Amino acid sequence: MTETITMPIGRPTPFDPPAELALLRERGPIVPLAYPDGHQGWLVTGHALAREVLADPRFSARSELRHLPTASEAPRGRPAPPGLFVAMDPPEHTRYRHLLTGEFTVRRMRRLTERIEEVTRTCLDAMERQGPPADLVAAFAAPIPAVVICELLGVPEADRPAFIAQMTRLSGPELTVEEKYAAFAAVQGQIKELVTAKRAAPSDDLLSGLTRGDLDDDELATIGFMLLGAGLDTTANMLALGTFALLEHPGAAAALLGDVDQAVEELLRYLSIVPFLVRTPLEDVDLGGVRVAKGESVTVSLAAADRDPGRFHSPDLLDLARRSGSHVAFGHGVHQCLGQQLARVEMRVAFPALFARFPSLRLAVPAAEVPLRTDMAIYGVHRLPVAWDAPQ
Repeated sequence: MTETITMPIGRPTPFDPPAELALLRERGPIVPLAYPDGHQGWLVTGHALAREVLADPRFSARSELRHLPTASEAPRGRPAPPGLFVAMDPPEHTRYRHLLTGEFTVRRMRRLTERIEEVTRTCLDAMERQGPPADLVAAFAAPIPAVVICELLGVPEADRPAFIAQMTRLSGPELTVEEKYAAFAAVQGQIKELVTAKRAAPSDDLLSGLTRGDLDDDELATIGFMLLGAGLDTTANMLALGTFALLEHPGAAAALLGDVDQAVEELLRYLSIVPFLVRTPLEDVDLGGVRVAKGESVTVSLAAADRDPGRFHSPDLLDLARRSGSHVAFGHGVHQCLGQQLARVEMRVAFPALFARFPSLRLAVPAAEVPLRTDMAIYGVHRLPVAWDAPQ
């Protein structure tokens, strides 16, 4: 355990995490990790230990405490702005999350199914009218979650293109850290204007509901930003990368139609598009047979945990019949993704509808030419050119 490594990032295939992660896991579920800023911390690759860290209140999610394992990420040292509860610990985290939990229950998300079906059908109709080829990201994967989260938040239809354009720019790799903070402030300004409008004339949407509480405009703007970004980016990339994976695994699309709930969970496990989470212990902790000192950041590799052969049989195989319910693609513990049920409903609707409408769907370019989001915090594809047999 004396050798210190840096965070592996190179992917051997579009669907597999860095091969070094499996080799490191063979050394043990936790290994020393060197961070780009010179910090010495740890990397967790085992499934059981990942869940242990993410569920342990001694490990903090506070942004000012953590060191990040990839050089492209923003530096540490800035506390989370008011409302950004994903980078806070209880009780602050608990207060904010409690206000939103009722908006994302399984029952409420299922009530959205009919609307998600309508949005999906509209996208597929447009694809069919245009005819092949098409970029599945622009035509299908991105607009479905964009429309749904904008409607949920109450973003007027006329304002949606501006919101989506700013959020897309913010997630791009070309911005410096300072430019990202400036872009974040610009998006917050847009959302503050929306909050003002909701306070003046509330309607039946999530943001209007929050304005009736005791949150100030800064808090509401940050919460709106966080929900908008999460609702746009993660599900869009799961829909696009998931389709890519289904097309590249013969018989997978047919298996998807057999038990879509189970298939979605397996795709989440297999792809793990959020590659890691970082936690920092608030005290010395014994973890996986090593002593982790207070302040030594621990990077939890979700991708490695979800490929742990100690938990999943033949984990590098996409098996849509697998029971994958214990995956950590949405995280674990009190910070587990708040919008996970919405993402599940969107995928359960969109994947079967896509393959039912276009049973001959296929890549329009060689798989090696599909541009991958290896330069982004959320993994996926930039574009997915597809074709199908148009009716004669």
